[in-house]
Amino acid sequence: MILIRFLIISICSLYIIRSLVRIFLPMLFQSVVNKAQEQARQQQNYYEQQQRRADGKIRIDHMPEQRKSSVPDSEGEFVDYEEIK
Repeated sequence: MILIRFLIISICSLYIIRSLVRIFLPMLFQSVVNKAQEQARQQQNYYEQQQRRADGKIRIDHMPEQRKSSVPDSEGEFVDYEEIK
């Protein structure tokens, strides 16, 4: 008797869960797709604005700091080496 009751409850709960998944899963995927589409539109608008603004001009956003070398450029490049005897 307990086994039959357990099976009936299990089957009913699985049926309810399956029905809920069929309802809510498409909603979840639709919201994810909408967010991805919105981000793609924003990126496309950003790149279009960049192209219109800087058409034919060079724009440097970041220049790395130049390191000061202890050896002047006229001396050449120093290469470490080991003597092998």
